[in-house]
Order: sequence, then C-alpha cells, then structure tokens
Amino acid sequence: MDPREPQVPAGSEPDSSLVKCFTKGPLPGRCSHFVQRKKRFCKMIVSEGKKFCGEHAQSGEEHDSRRRIPCPLDPKHTVYEDQLPKHLKKCNSREKPKPVFYVQDVNAGCLITETPDNQISLSSLSKDELQELTEKLKQVTSGLDPPAADKKLCHWSLLEALNDPANGDTASKHLKQQASILGHLDNLGLLSGSCCFVEFGAGRGKLSHWVDIATQGSENINFLLVERATTRFKVDGKQRSSVFERLQIDIQHLCLGRVPSLNEKQLPVIGIGKHLCGAGTDLALRCLMQSNSLANGEPFPKKPRTDTFEQGTVKNECDKANPAYSTCVGGIAIALCCHHRCDWHHYVGREFFQSLGLDQREFSLFQRMSSWATCGMRLPAKAIQSDEQMESEEHDAEQQNCHSETVERFLTVKERESLGRLCKLLIDYGRVDFLQRMGYIAALQYYTEPEVSLENVLLTAIPR
Repeated sequence: MDPREPQVPAGSEPDSSLVKCFTKGPLPGRCSHFVQRKKRFCKMIVSEGKKFCGEHAQSGEEHDSRRRIPCPLDPKHTVYEDQLPKHLKKCNSREKPKPVFYVQDVNAGCLITETPDNQISLSSLSKDELQELTEKLKQVTSGLDPPAADKKLCHWSLLEALNDPANGDTASKHLKQQASILGHLDNLGLLSGSCCFVEFGAGRGKLSHWVDIATQGSENINFLLVERATTRFKVDGKQRSSVFERLQIDIQHLCLGRVPSLNEKQLPVIGIGKHLCGAGTDLALRCLMQSNSLANGEPFPKKPRTDTFEQGTVKNECDKANPAYSTCVGGIAIALCCHHRCDWHHYVGREFFQSLGLDQREFSLFQRMSSWATCGMRLPAKAIQSDEQMESEEHDAEQQNCHSETVERFLTVKERESLGRLCKLLIDYGRVDFLQRMGYIAALQYYTEPEVSLENVLLTAIPR
C-alpha cells in the first residue's frame, strides 16, 4: 500500500475531499507525505531529487543515513541530530528575550499555597453543609444591589453592521455586545479626547476595531492590544488612521509603565475588554491600578497582613525602568466572564471577602458554584451545543462539565441558577470595592440580554 494514500475504514465510503486531494497529488517541489489530520499533502519544500521533506523522510519511501531526533524544545517536530546546535538557535519554540515591559508576576497578587481543605469538592458536601453554605451566601449578598438592568445600549458606529442581512446568528450577537460596550464608553465620556485604549484579552482585536471607528475625527487615539496567545485573522493591520500596537504577553507580567509608546506619548489609558475570562479581569485591574498609582506618585493601598504581595518591590521595578512615567487611567469598561475560572491568588477583592468574614475556602466554593448560573443544565443538548458555538471565543470548555460539581439531589435547577448568580454578584462586588478604594466610581450593569450572552454583566469605572 502506498504510504501516502489516505486510510479509509473498511466498509465505509472514502471522504470526497480526501479522494479529490489525493487525486490532485502534492504540489510541484513539495513533500509527498499525506497529512491525515489536515486532509492534504505536506507543503514543505523538498531537496532536489527527493520526494519527502526531512520531517517525513522516515515515514515515506526514502531513508537517509542521517538520524532525525525529536527537538528537545518541542518534541512535536524532529531535526537532524548533526544539525541540532544550529536548529536550537532558530527554533520557534526557543525562549525568546523578554520585552522591556515584562516584569515577572507584577500583577499576580499574593502567592498562597492552597491547603487540601480549600480543594474540597461541592459534590462531597453533605446536605447540612450545603445548606449552611447557601445561607451564608444569601446573608452576605442580601445588602448588595444587583447590576443595573436598563443599560442595554447601542452606538451609531455599529448600526450599519448590525443591520447587515449577511450576518449570521453568532455574528449578530457579538455585534450587539460590542455596540453596547461602545454605548457605555460613550456615556462615560471615554470616546472623546486623546487617549490610549488598552484592550485586555484582545483576541482578533474586534472591540478595538469598533472603538477606532467610533473615535474617527479625534486626535492622538492609540491602541494597545494585549493577548498572550498567537492569534490568526487579526484586524489590527486593517486600521489606517490610528496607531495599533499588539503586545503578546500574559497580563500577569505586564507593567504598563514600561511600555515605550505609552511612556513616550504620555496618553491617558482606557482599559477595555470583552469577556475577559476569570482571573484575567483581576490581573487587568491590578495592571491598570498599579500603573495609575505609579503615574500619580501615590503609595499602593495598604493590604491586610494575610496579603504578602510586595507592592513596594513592584513599584521600584517599574520606577527603575520609567521614573518619569505619568500616564493615568481615565476609565474602565470590561465585560465579565467565567467566574468559575477566578483564582484567590489573583483576586482583587480579597479584602472585601475578609470584611464579610469569608476566607479562601468559601471563595473556592463560591467560585465553583458560580458556574451554576450559566452551565445550561436546563437546556436540551442541542441548545447547549449551539450556545457553546456562540461563545467559543469567550467561554472555557470547562462550563460544559459543570454538572459534575452540582448537588442535584439537594437543589433544583432554578435554585442552583439563583445561587450561581449570587456567587457571581459577590465576586464582582469584590472588584467594585477594590476600584472604589483606588479612587474610582465603579458600577455593574447588565449590558445585553441573556439571549445574546449569558455572561452579560459589564464592569465600568471612572475616576472619582
């Protein structure tokens, strides 16, 4: 059997795309190995007189006396053993020099080693323990106002896109969310004047794209797109009038005071984000507030003794790089998401929790209970699948399996959903409290309908 030929299970018809690709054969001068996963031939260029590239020579018809070994940096690909030193210098998986704005764990918060007690499973709780936990949750949230319900806004810059008949259901839902976020930014007066929008968890950069359109005519509008992953189909390169800069870095290690463009232009910063997952929100808030403290020459807020995070050390690190940095944070608008992915280490509302008599153990339980609000157990399987497709960019697949942590024998679906929303509210109020202590007017608002997104709460803040 030809090793290049696609394998078809016995008794089944071959995939038409496989047959078509195999019939066409490899491109001229390219490898003859058929890649099953991609359903096409390998596109690597081969040496003169060869049929296979070096990667697939062993599995093909050709055998080279030179030995290929897995790359020690990334075993997913191989390299000739005698060329290993040369390869390690240019391998894409090699450790690259850290950018100037990288400061290890600058926004991480305190690092606390979790004890086994904090890893307790919800399903292991007895009925009495669960009832005691839910009563405590209701008690501490009884004085908290729910997010404002009449804040589903729109913005003129997206009207044409929203009315485009070519939009599918998914595209329409994303556009509605982006339009409402821009409406809130406009209401807060954050779409006028010179500033730099920092989009955390930017992905393709679509939110910044619409902000760019909404701020046409304004001068000195810059964008920083922060994303730790390599992203395909980015829209930043399509912008013409504004300055777009992408920072590939984990928010946990980003010191805004060290970003050369910010330090040079001295523009006020507006923090934005659409569905900034779990702890990403807390890391972004720390990142913004620390740069704000540095900008105004203010000391970092005092922390309780349980918080061992050395704020002064971080300040010295950033001051050392940019002693004249004077940019301040002029506003924040972040659509919240995936509270079940929050982390006590990074959470900015620890002081708020402790003021309510709650500790790390309760946070860990409430954090996991928050998934009850959006896990969709009441929906048929087909509807759940559709919702996952709609939120694929924002939601973690872990929400699909949240039923494994539920206590179905004690609580009804409606009760679990209600408790999940209270957990989200409690976690979000910790963030509001943090921003208020930093001198901001902060608020929670339902910025879109649950039919558009189950994660429909927006956190906004402006200086007091």
